[in-house]
Amino acid sequence: MAFISDALLRVKPSATIAVTQKARDLKNSGRDIISLSVGEPDFDTPDNIKKAAIAAIERGETKYTPVAGIQPLREAISVKFKRENGLDYKPSQTIVGTGGKHILFNAFFTTINPGDEVIIPAPYWVSYPDMVMIAGGTPVMIETKMEHGFKLQPADLDRAITPKTKWLMLNSPSNPSGAAYTRDEMKALTDVLLAHPHVWVLSDDIYEHLIYGDFVFATLAQVEPRLMDRTLTMNGISKSYAMTGWRIGYAAGPDQLIKAMDMLQGQQTSGACSIAQWAAVEALNGPQDFIAERRKIFEERRNLVVSMMNQAKYLKCPSPEGAFYVYPSCAEAIGRKTPDGKTIATDEDFVSALLEAEGVAVVQGSAFGLGPNFRVSYAAATQVLEDACTKIQRFCASLV
Repeated sequence: MAFISDALLRVKPSATIAVTQKARDLKNSGRDIISLSVGEPDFDTPDNIKKAAIAAIERGETKYTPVAGIQPLREAISVKFKRENGLDYKPSQTIVGTGGKHILFNAFFTTINPGDEVIIPAPYWVSYPDMVMIAGGTPVMIETKMEHGFKLQPADLDRAITPKTKWLMLNSPSNPSGAAYTRDEMKALTDVLLAHPHVWVLSDDIYEHLIYGDFVFATLAQVEPRLMDRTLTMNGISKSYAMTGWRIGYAAGPDQLIKAMDMLQGQQTSGACSIAQWAAVEALNGPQDFIAERRKIFEERRNLVVSMMNQAKYLKCPSPEGAFYVYPSCAEAIGRKTPDGKTIATDEDFVSALLEAEGVAVVQGSAFGLGPNFRVSYAAATQVLEDACTKIQRFCASLV
């Protein structure tokens, strides 16, 4: 339509949301559907956090808040970064948004000029490139390889940097692959960045607490403090605290950037929901022991799904270090036919045929910039995952 802006025409609908909605529609029509397409913990928000929100309502904490967040939450964020990441940020160097997506969007909008480039390792979360494009920038994708654990290699980063590069977008642990960078792997990337002082880094740490085995999480500014003055470290309460619907994300970074994001947000949404902010204060300051308990359950689910994916015909599935996704390759299924004669030409064909045949919803790898793969979310009950994986195995065995 003629009245739609050119900026919006550069944006595609979210593939993960589209698949999830298709699964909902099929379920509403009477189909038995298992949806493994959404990145949302199946656990409930802890009771102490819910009680803090109720107490905030009863205290009358229902008015507009400062744009960048209530002071107790900004102080809690500052303490969190020091306690868990060894990063010294003043409360004034933090900002609260309506979810992590809001933080990322505002960071790009306050910094990107037409022609600026943002380096994004693929596979990537579906929204990164579209956010960059709607801000007027150019996403520069670097394809990673399964044999490298879907991790960006230093030499590839170095080759991709140009005088127009504004940001490196780094997500660890990653959505969709679950890949997480060790301290040494992160240090190799920071060594490259030190040689290019015009490049800023946006570190998306939203899955920080969902790491498995003896893996130790490290964030970029922690690994290389000399990059703190050009790093925005983003996090949130959605994944670790099972608070997706509360819509609270946060970040910390240099004063100038935080002030610019504050100014933009003041003309956009203003402050995030007051009650959700008080709940987030309790999330960050309250007991943290449940995180380890839930992480153990997620790790058991990861092990189950990886094992069952690797037992499926034509699939290869690496075991990721974190998050709650696996990213199997379905390359060996490409070119094969379903029992009704349809050819599987792409990973999108694979997931569509799987949904039609077995009622299991997953997301095609092409939506994340790297295929032929598909993303499976194991943020679901163990029995649900067993049933879904059994159906995936049956579907793969049916291909000829």
